[in-house]
Amino acid sequence: MLRGHWVAMLLLCLVVAGVFAWLGQWQLERAIETDPPAPGATEQVRPLDEVVEPGEYLPEPLVGQRVETEGVWIPGDFLVVGSRFNDGAEGYWVTGQLRVDERVSLAVAIGWAPDREAADAAVERLEAEADGGVVPVAGRIISDEGPAVPPRSDPEQMDRMSPAALLSRWHDTEQLDVYRPYLASTTATAGLVDIASPAPDEQSPVNWLNVFYAAEWVIFAGFAFYLWYRLAKDAWECEVEEFDEAQGSAAP
Repeated sequence: MLRGHWVAMLLLCLVVAGVFAWLGQWQLERAIETDPPAPGATEQVRPLDEVVEPGEYLPEPLVGQRVETEGVWIPGDFLVVGSRFNDGAEGYWVTGQLRVDERVSLAVAIGWAPDREAADAAVERLEAEADGGVVPVAGRIISDEGPAVPPRSDPEQMDRMSPAALLSRWHDTEQLDVYRPYLASTTATAGLVDIASPAPDEQSPVNWLNVFYAAEWVIFAGFAFYLWYRLAKDAWECEVEEFDEAQGSAAP
């Protein structure tokens, strides 16, 4: 181990272990949230434009944040989304395009219906009441669920709440900015049932996945030294074996 090339190998292992230790520290710094949101922060109603901007992803601490805004319903864009559960019962959401600013729209889940007939009746009522007046809307802002391929039996069916999928069926969308998340209204209209939307669980300030990654880098750093020791020992054992064989051949 004191030979020159093994000392050089040890120095190389020190460099490698140092890099691994730095990566472990980097992961550990990101494992602990130094400025976590205050308990109950999502229950404080905030203006929509203070929480997220059009086209931006919703930051994780703000998923489920209660927000308020106002806008105009766009006629012809009240669409039904299936596979929606409300307190354990499966049904439908009626959604609409809310024009919150000039050329800026937000997808809104207006309310829940227990069957498709009730959802279609609510759509007809909403279409009749969409007179171009400004309406206030409040609810929870939630991340896009992502689009899904509709079944071949019904290409118009939607079972995911995705503003991107809704956008493809909306009208007057040229040069339109759209919010990536959607708003689940807390107060239903048009005879629909209020959407059950409990407060999100309080998140731990510790990201245990990052802690696990940090521990892995520490193990890798220790393995670098073990590898140096194992290689040096193997070389020594080979020399001892060759020496013993040479002694055995010289004895006769």
